[in-house]
Amino acid sequence: MSQGIHRKIRSDAVWAEVRKAWEAGETARSVARRYDVGVHALWKRREAEGWARPEPKAGPVEPAEGWVAYVQTRRDAFEARLADARALAECLVEAMKDERLTRAPHWHIPWLYRWRADHLGPEAAARDRERAVEMGYVWAEAFWDEDGALRPLYRLDAEMARLHPQEWRRAVGVPEGGGGTPSSLAGEGGRPSGLSRGEVG
Repeated sequence: MSQGIHRKIRSDAVWAEVRKAWEAGETARSVARRYDVGVHALWKRREAEGWARPEPKAGPVEPAEGWVAYVQTRRDAFEARLADARALAECLVEAMKDERLTRAPHWHIPWLYRWRADHLGPEAAARDRERAVEMGYVWAEAFWDEDGALRPLYRLDAEMARLHPQEWRRAVGVPEGGGGTPSSLAGEGGRPSGLSRGEVG
């Protein structure tokens, strides 16, 4: 007498665990062996119920020089930027104490004038104007309006660029004859594009 085909019957709870294990990345053969189900039955369930594995997440690609050298290079670059920032901060702190601004980096002079006017008040701003005139600075007549009020920061930046076009081009990296002219930065109206976002009023 022939014997019938023996079929493994597994509960829905078992198949739920099978699906979870397969979708987590375990191989079909491994899952089938662990839960005592047929591989063929597993594939049929997968197709019928639409099992799916998440897309693999691509990790970072190891740089050609290796991670140790890469991290060291990045760290050195960061520490160099940090040292530059700290040196500039120290320079600006010293410049804030000097009404003649003789220690100030050229392109930070507008910001220093504006900072002194905003934080030290009208008397400091008036002294700054007097000092600028005494020292014969080329911006003495351009930074303050007819009433003696210091202009907005974007106007100061624009005037400094207009007064020193060659230095401005070198600092920005614009070759002679290329792009806009520094003079155009001092135009009236709204804040010119690309200048500092200081006070506009």
